[in-house]
Amino acid sequence: MRTYKGYIMLLVSFGITVLLIFVPLIIGINLSFTNRNLLYPTTQYIGLNNYINLFHDSEFWIAFLHSGILVSVVVALEYVFGILLALTLKQNVPGIHFFRSIVMITWVIPIVATVIMWQFMSQPGYGFINMILTSIGLKNYATYFFGSMTFAFPMIMILHLWRNVPFFGIAFLAAMQAIPEELYEAASIDGASKWQRFKYITLPGIKYTALIMITIHVIWTFNQFSIVYIATGGGPINATDVLPTYLYRQVWSNYNIGYGAGIGVLMLLILLAFFFIFNRTYGRETT
Repeated sequence: MRTYKGYIMLLVSFGITVLLIFVPLIIGINLSFTNRNLLYPTTQYIGLNNYINLFHDSEFWIAFLHSGILVSVVVALEYVFGILLALTLKQNVPGIHFFRSIVMITWVIPIVATVIMWQFMSQPGYGFINMILTSIGLKNYATYFFGSMTFAFPMIMILHLWRNVPFFGIAFLAAMQAIPEELYEAASIDGASKWQRFKYITLPGIKYTALIMITIHVIWTFNQFSIVYIATGGGPINATDVLPTYLYRQVWSNYNIGYGAGIGVLMLLILLAFFFIFNRTYGRETT
């Protein structure tokens, strides 16, 4: 009877997975080979034309470059700052428990509220950031940063870091606290320096957590749509355009569903290639 119930639950789970994941995936891949557009009644299969057009689309390559820079720079900095935050939170000093309890505030604040807050602080006349720049003699740099061709994309990166570094820090703190203190004591007795203890005990001890965190945040950052769309909409003049916002514009502004599906399929292939390479290199070291 238990085996019978187990097969039923497995079958239901498989059915739900197929319905919610594989069916939309197959439909999306199928659409990428068509010229489906909401403005035209007929749909035709056009083979690889959407993908060929993508490779000749300058706006696609701009969005692709921005996505690559955003993922590589932001996730790397989140990893580094996350370790530094975890080391800080690990210190046994008065008030550290209170700080540990509030450090995740930036991560739990809704993205809309986060972006609006930073937009308010970036206002040229009364924004907190520009008031500081003016007070220290840098009035010439006071501007609306999200509307600047130079500063808009760095501000998007700062928003990602401000939101996600605490998540990295808390995860790494939990991993560090799981490392036996006897290892540090033995290394200290053997004359190991703080750097050596960090390099040969702490870093190997948090490798598995780092693998999970990097994997999750590569997915989140690569597919992150809300921050860019709410903050800049991909502007000014495509200065912050990333693949998710470019896909959205193709589907919901140009109504070009087939072309947008092609972008989505390429995004999926890029992520699959990253996971294969990343797990073959970094993942092997954690086992």
